[in-house]
Amino acid sequence: MTRRLADLPTPALVIDSGALDRNIARMAEALPGDRLRPHVKAHKCTGLARRQADAGHYGFTCATIRECEGMAAAGLGTDLLLANEVLDARRLGALVAGGARVTLAVDSPETIEAAVAGGVREVVIDVNVGLPRCGCPPEDAGHLADLARNRGLNVRGTMGYEGHLMIVDDRVSQRRKVERAIEVLLAAHADVGGEIVSSGGTGTYDIHPLTTEVQAGSYALMDTAYARMHLPFRQACTILGTIIHADPRRAVADVGLKALGMDHGNPSIESADVLFCSDEHVTFVPHVGVATVGDRVHVVPAHIDPTMALHEAVWLVRGNEILDRWPIDLRGW
Repeated sequence: MTRRLADLPTPALVIDSGALDRNIARMAEALPGDRLRPHVKAHKCTGLARRQADAGHYGFTCATIRECEGMAAAGLGTDLLLANEVLDARRLGALVAGGARVTLAVDSPETIEAAVAGGVREVVIDVNVGLPRCGCPPEDAGHLADLARNRGLNVRGTMGYEGHLMIVDDRVSQRRKVERAIEVLLAAHADVGGEIVSSGGTGTYDIHPLTTEVQAGSYALMDTAYARMHLPFRQACTILGTIIHADPRRAVADVGLKALGMDHGNPSIESADVLFCSDEHVTFVPHVGVATVGDRVHVVPAHIDPTMALHEAVWLVRGNEILDRWPIDLRGW
Protein backbone atom coordinates (compact mmCIF):
# COMPACT_ATOMS: atom_id res chain seq x y z
CA MET A 1 0.00 0.00 0.00
CA THR A 2 1.11 3.56 -0.69
CA ARG A 3 2.62 4.92 2.53
CA ARG A 4 3.18 8.61 1.81
CA LEU A 5 0.60 11.26 1.00
CA ALA A 6 2.75 12.57 -1.84
CA ASP A 7 2.49 9.20 -3.60
CA LEU A 8 -1.31 9.18 -3.85
CA PRO A 9 -2.93 9.68 -7.24
CA THR A 10 -5.32 12.60 -7.13
CA PRO A 11 -8.05 13.48 -6.49
CA ALA A 12 -7.84 11.49 -3.25
CA LEU A 13 -10.20 11.58 -0.28
CA VAL A 14 -8.17 11.83 2.93
CA ILE A 15 -9.00 11.90 6.65
CA ASP A 16 -6.72 13.40 9.25
CA SER A 17 -6.62 10.67 11.92
CA GLY A 18 -5.93 13.05 14.80
CA ALA A 19 -8.81 15.37 13.91
CA LEU A 20 -11.16 12.42 13.47
CA ASP A 21 -10.23 10.94 16.84
CA ARG A 22 -10.66 14.31 18.52
CA ASN A 23 -14.10 14.84 16.95
CA ILE A 24 -15.30 11.39 17.99
CA ALA A 25 -14.00 11.86 21.52
CA ARG A 26 -15.56 15.33 21.84
CA MET A 27 -18.98 14.06 20.75
CA ALA A 28 -18.70 10.98 23.00
CA GLU A 29 -18.04 13.30 25.92
CA ALA A 30 -21.05 15.46 25.07
CA LEU A 31 -23.38 12.55 24.20
CA PRO A 32 -22.02 9.35 25.73
CA GLY A 33 -23.18 5.83 24.92
CA ASP A 34 -26.71 5.50 23.64
CA ARG A 35 -27.33 9.26 23.87
CA LEU A 36 -25.81 9.34 20.38
CA ARG A 37 -26.95 7.19 17.47
CA PRO A 38 -24.38 8.18 14.80
CA HIS A 39 -25.78 8.59 11.31
CA VAL A 40 -23.67 6.60 8.86
CA LYS A 41 -25.06 8.44 5.82
CA ALA A 42 -22.48 11.13 6.63
CA HIS A 43 -19.53 8.85 5.86
CA LYS A 44 -20.83 5.52 4.43
CA CYS A 45 -17.79 3.74 5.83
CA THR A 46 -17.79 0.82 8.26
CA GLY A 47 -14.14 1.51 9.13
CA LEU A 48 -15.18 4.88 10.52
CA ALA A 49 -18.29 3.39 12.13
CA ARG A 50 -16.05 1.02 14.08
CA ARG A 51 -14.21 4.04 15.50
CA GLN A 52 -17.56 5.38 16.66
CA ALA A 53 -18.49 2.03 18.20
CA ASP A 54 -15.12 1.97 19.97
CA ALA A 55 -16.16 5.27 21.57
CA GLY A 56 -19.23 3.56 23.06
CA HIS A 57 -21.86 4.19 20.39
CA TYR A 58 -23.32 0.79 19.47
CA GLY A 59 -26.59 1.94 17.91
CA PHE A 60 -26.45 3.54 14.47
CA THR A 61 -28.77 5.47 12.18
CA CYS A 62 -28.93 4.49 8.51
CA ALA A 63 -30.45 6.24 5.51
CA THR A 64 -30.67 3.28 3.11
CA ILE A 65 -31.27 -0.46 3.19
CA ARG A 66 -27.81 -0.87 1.68
CA GLU A 67 -26.30 0.90 4.69
CA CYS A 68 -28.16 -1.46 7.04
CA GLU A 69 -26.90 -4.47 5.10
CA GLY A 70 -23.31 -3.27 5.12
CA MET A 71 -23.35 -2.45 8.81
CA ALA A 72 -24.78 -5.84 9.69
CA ALA A 73 -22.24 -7.63 7.48
CA ALA A 74 -19.45 -5.75 9.28
CA GLY A 75 -20.69 -6.94 12.68
CA LEU A 76 -22.18 -3.54 13.53
CA GLY A 77 -25.83 -4.58 13.50
CA THR A 78 -26.48 -4.50 17.25
CA ASP A 79 -29.12 -1.75 16.94
CA LEU A 80 -29.76 -0.17 13.53
CA LEU A 81 -32.43 2.44 12.86
CA LEU A 82 -33.42 2.98 9.24
CA ALA A 83 -34.63 6.56 9.58
CA ASN A 84 -36.40 6.57 6.21
CA GLU A 85 -39.65 5.08 5.05
CA VAL A 86 -39.59 2.16 2.60
CA LEU A 87 -42.34 0.28 0.80
CA ASP A 88 -40.39 -2.96 0.35
CA ALA A 89 -38.80 -4.12 3.61
CA ARG A 90 -37.95 -7.70 2.62
CA ARG A 91 -34.20 -7.09 2.62
CA LEU A 92 -34.52 -5.63 6.12
CA GLY A 93 -36.52 -8.66 7.21
CA ALA A 94 -33.70 -10.88 5.99
CA LEU A 95 -31.28 -8.96 8.20
CA VAL A 96 -33.58 -9.43 11.19
CA ALA A 97 -33.84 -13.14 10.45
CA GLY A 98 -30.04 -13.24 10.34
CA GLY A 99 -29.70 -11.79 13.83
CA ALA A 100 -29.42 -8.04 13.29
CA ARG A 101 -31.68 -5.66 15.18
CA VAL A 102 -33.31 -3.31 12.68
CA THR A 103 -35.91 -0.69 13.56
CA LEU A 104 -37.78 1.00 10.71
CA ALA A 105 -39.29 4.48 10.59
CA VAL A 106 -42.96 4.49 9.57
CA ASP A 107 -45.37 7.35 9.02
CA SER A 108 -48.45 5.86 7.34
CA PRO A 109 -50.56 2.70 7.16
CA GLU A 110 -48.74 1.80 3.94
CA THR A 111 -45.28 1.91 5.52
CA ILE A 112 -46.56 -0.05 8.52
CA GLU A 113 -47.86 -2.75 6.19
CA ALA A 114 -44.52 -2.77 4.38
CA ALA A 115 -42.75 -3.44 7.69
CA VAL A 116 -45.13 -6.29 8.51
CA ALA A 117 -44.90 -7.83 5.04
CA GLY A 118 -41.12 -7.56 4.99
CA GLY A 119 -40.55 -9.26 8.32
CA VAL A 120 -39.44 -6.23 10.31
CA ARG A 121 -40.56 -6.48 13.93
CA GLU A 122 -39.76 -3.06 15.39
CA VAL A 123 -40.66 0.46 14.29
CA VAL A 124 -40.59 4.07 15.38
CA ILE A 125 -43.29 6.54 14.41
CA ASP A 126 -41.76 9.29 12.27
CA VAL A 127 -43.32 12.66 13.14
CA ASN A 128 -43.18 15.82 11.05
CA VAL A 129 -41.63 18.47 13.32
CA GLY A 130 -41.29 21.16 10.64
CA LEU A 131 -39.11 19.77 7.85
CA PRO A 132 -41.45 19.46 4.85
CA ARG A 133 -40.42 15.94 3.93
CA CYS A 134 -41.56 12.68 5.54
CA GLY A 135 -43.23 12.20 8.92
CA CYS A 136 -46.86 12.00 9.94
CA PRO A 137 -48.86 14.92 11.32
CA PRO A 138 -48.20 14.95 15.09
CA GLU A 139 -51.87 14.38 15.87
CA ASP A 140 -51.82 11.11 13.88
CA ALA A 141 -48.86 9.57 15.70
CA GLY A 142 -50.86 7.82 18.43
CA HIS A 143 -53.28 6.28 15.93
CA LEU A 144 -50.41 4.96 13.81
CA ALA A 145 -48.76 3.49 16.90
CA ASP A 146 -51.98 1.68 17.77
CA LEU A 147 -52.25 0.38 14.21
CA ALA A 148 -48.65 -0.85 14.28
CA ARG A 149 -49.14 -2.66 17.58
CA ASN A 150 -52.35 -4.23 16.31
CA ARG A 151 -50.34 -5.58 13.38
CA GLY A 152 -47.92 -7.23 15.79
CA LEU A 153 -45.10 -4.68 15.68
CA ASN A 154 -43.10 -3.41 18.64
CA VAL A 155 -43.32 0.39 18.62
CA ARG A 156 -40.08 1.58 20.20
CA GLY A 157 -41.03 5.27 20.22
CA THR A 158 -40.87 8.31 17.97
CA MET A 159 -38.42 10.19 15.80
CA GLY A 160 -38.55 13.61 14.19
CA TYR A 161 -35.83 15.37 12.25
CA GLU A 162 -35.53 19.15 12.40
CA GLY A 163 -33.23 19.20 9.38
CA HIS A 164 -34.39 22.67 8.36
CA LEU A 165 -32.77 23.98 11.55
CA MET A 166 -29.34 22.32 11.28
CA ILE A 167 -27.51 25.37 9.93
CA VAL A 168 -28.83 28.63 11.38
CA ASP A 169 -26.43 31.53 11.89
CA ASP A 170 -28.35 32.96 14.87
CA ARG A 171 -27.84 30.34 17.60
CA VAL A 172 -30.38 31.97 19.91
CA SER A 173 -33.05 31.79 17.22
CA GLN A 174 -31.99 28.26 16.35
CA ARG A 175 -32.32 27.08 19.94
CA ARG A 176 -35.79 28.59 20.26
CA LYS A 177 -36.99 26.94 17.04
CA VAL A 178 -35.46 23.56 17.91
CA GLU A 179 -37.11 23.63 21.33
CA ARG A 180 -40.48 24.23 19.67
CA ALA A 181 -39.90 21.34 17.27
CA ILE A 182 -39.01 19.03 20.16
CA GLU A 183 -42.12 20.11 22.05
CA VAL A 184 -44.12 18.83 19.07
CA LEU A 185 -42.20 15.56 19.07
CA LEU A 186 -42.61 15.03 22.81
CA ALA A 187 -46.36 15.69 22.60
CA ALA A 188 -46.62 13.06 19.87
CA HIS A 189 -44.49 10.69 21.93
CA ALA A 190 -46.92 11.01 24.82
CA ASP A 191 -49.53 9.47 22.51
CA VAL A 192 -47.16 6.84 21.10
CA GLY A 193 -45.17 5.59 24.09
CA GLY A 194 -41.96 3.60 23.93
CA GLU A 195 -38.44 4.17 25.15
CA ILE A 196 -37.04 6.15 22.19
CA VAL A 197 -37.35 9.83 21.34
CA SER A 198 -34.88 10.26 18.47
CA SER A 199 -34.00 13.53 16.76
CA GLY A 200 -31.30 16.02 15.98
CA GLY A 201 -28.09 16.23 14.02
CA THR A 202 -24.65 17.80 14.11
CA GLY A 203 -25.97 21.35 13.97
CA THR A 204 -28.32 20.86 16.93
CA TYR A 205 -26.59 18.13 18.93
CA ASP A 206 -26.28 20.35 22.03
CA ILE A 207 -29.95 21.45 22.11
CA HIS A 208 -31.51 18.09 22.95
CA PRO A 209 -31.76 17.59 26.71
CA LEU A 210 -35.24 16.04 26.45
CA THR A 211 -34.69 13.51 23.66
CA THR A 212 -33.23 10.09 24.40
CA GLU A 213 -30.83 10.08 21.45
CA VAL A 214 -29.35 12.35 18.77
CA GLN A 215 -28.74 11.25 15.17
CA ALA A 216 -25.63 13.35 14.44
CA GLY A 217 -23.24 12.19 11.72
CA SER A 218 -21.30 15.00 10.04
CA TYR A 219 -19.48 15.93 13.26
CA ALA A 220 -16.89 13.19 12.64
CA LEU A 221 -15.56 14.69 9.40
CA MET A 222 -17.15 18.17 9.11
CA ASP A 223 -17.47 20.49 6.10
CA THR A 224 -17.58 24.20 5.32
CA ALA A 225 -21.35 24.46 5.85
CA TYR A 226 -21.07 23.23 9.44
CA ALA A 227 -17.87 25.21 9.98
CA ARG A 228 -20.05 28.33 9.85
CA MET A 229 -21.68 27.15 13.07
CA HIS A 230 -18.43 27.37 15.08
CA LEU A 231 -19.01 23.92 16.51
CA PRO A 232 -16.28 22.26 18.64
CA PHE A 233 -15.28 19.87 15.84
CA ARG A 234 -12.33 20.15 13.46
CA GLN A 235 -12.27 19.70 9.72
CA ALA A 236 -11.03 16.11 9.37
CA CYS A 237 -11.72 15.27 5.72
CA THR A 238 -10.37 16.93 2.57
CA ILE A 239 -9.86 16.01 -1.06
CA LEU A 240 -6.21 16.07 -1.96
CA GLY A 241 -5.61 17.58 -5.40
CA THR A 242 -2.71 18.43 -7.66
CA ILE A 243 -2.25 21.82 -9.29
CA ILE A 244 -2.29 21.17 -13.03
CA HIS A 245 -2.22 24.80 -14.26
CA ALA A 246 -0.90 28.01 -12.76
CA ASP A 247 -0.38 31.54 -14.01
CA PRO A 248 -0.29 34.98 -12.32
CA ARG A 249 -4.10 35.21 -12.38
CA ARG A 250 -5.28 31.81 -11.20
CA ALA A 251 -4.51 28.18 -10.46
CA VAL A 252 -6.37 24.99 -11.34
CA ALA A 253 -6.34 21.70 -9.43
CA ASP A 254 -7.77 18.32 -10.42
CA VAL A 255 -10.68 18.28 -7.94
CA GLY A 256 -13.99 19.00 -9.63
CA LEU A 257 -17.72 18.42 -9.51
CA LYS A 258 -17.28 14.65 -9.76
CA ALA A 259 -15.26 14.59 -6.53
CA LEU A 260 -17.30 17.04 -4.45
CA GLY A 261 -20.81 17.43 -3.08
CA MET A 262 -21.77 20.83 -4.46
CA ASP A 263 -25.32 21.36 -3.21
CA HIS A 264 -24.03 23.65 -0.42
CA GLY A 265 -21.88 25.70 -2.77
CA ASN A 266 -18.20 25.90 -3.64
CA PRO A 267 -15.52 24.10 -1.63
CA SER A 268 -12.78 26.07 0.06
CA ILE A 269 -8.98 26.07 -0.15
CA GLU A 270 -6.88 27.55 2.63
CA SER A 271 -5.37 30.95 1.78
CA ALA A 272 -7.18 31.10 -1.54
CA ASP A 273 -10.42 32.25 -3.14
CA VAL A 274 -12.25 29.52 -5.02
CA LEU A 275 -13.76 30.90 -8.23
CA PHE A 276 -15.68 27.91 -9.59
CA CYS A 277 -15.69 24.15 -10.13
CA SER A 278 -16.16 22.24 -13.37
CA ASP A 279 -16.31 18.50 -14.02
CA GLU A 280 -12.67 17.73 -13.17
CA HIS A 281 -11.31 21.10 -12.04
CA VAL A 282 -11.39 23.66 -9.26
CA THR A 283 -10.19 27.12 -10.26
CA PHE A 284 -8.89 29.36 -7.51
CA VAL A 285 -6.76 32.42 -6.76
CA PRO A 286 -4.05 32.13 -4.07
CA HIS A 287 -4.00 35.01 -1.60
CA VAL A 288 -0.22 35.35 -1.85
CA GLY A 289 2.17 34.66 -4.71
CA VAL A 290 1.71 32.32 -7.64
CA ALA A 291 0.87 28.63 -7.36
CA THR A 292 3.26 26.04 -8.77
CA VAL A 293 2.25 23.27 -11.13
CA GLY A 294 2.64 19.95 -9.36
CA ASP A 295 2.01 21.28 -5.86
CA ARG A 296 -0.67 19.56 -3.77
CA VAL A 297 -3.70 21.33 -2.29
CA HIS A 298 -6.33 20.24 0.22
CA VAL A 299 -9.85 21.07 -0.94
CA VAL A 300 -12.49 21.27 1.81
CA PRO A 301 -15.97 20.14 0.71
CA ALA A 302 -19.02 22.25 1.48
CA HIS A 303 -21.18 19.15 2.12
CA ILE A 304 -19.47 16.05 3.44
CA ASP A 305 -22.28 13.48 3.01
CA PRO A 306 -22.56 13.44 -0.81
CA THR A 307 -18.81 13.98 -1.12
CA MET A 308 -18.10 10.69 0.66
CA ALA A 309 -20.57 8.87 -1.59
CA LEU A 310 -18.63 9.94 -4.69
CA HIS A 311 -15.46 8.09 -3.69
CA GLU A 312 -14.60 4.40 -3.53
CA ALA A 313 -12.18 4.71 -0.63
CA VAL A 314 -10.72 7.16 1.87
CA TRP A 315 -7.12 7.33 3.07
CA LEU A 316 -6.51 7.71 6.80
CA VAL A 317 -3.42 9.86 7.34
CA ARG A 318 -1.25 11.35 10.07
CA GLY A 319 0.69 14.25 8.65
CA ASN A 320 2.23 12.92 5.44
CA GLU A 321 2.04 9.28 6.55
CA ILE A 322 -0.75 7.02 5.31
CA LEU A 323 -2.08 4.82 8.11
CA ASP A 324 -4.86 2.91 6.38
CA ARG A 325 -7.23 2.70 3.44
CA TRP A 326 -10.93 2.43 4.28
CA PRO A 327 -13.41 1.41 1.56
CA ILE A 328 -16.51 3.58 1.33
CA ASP A 329 -18.38 0.30 1.51
CA LEU A 330 -21.89 1.58 2.25
CA ARG A 331 -22.26 3.34 -1.11
CA GLY A 332 -24.99 2.36 -3.56
CA TRP A 333 -28.54 1.25 -3.04
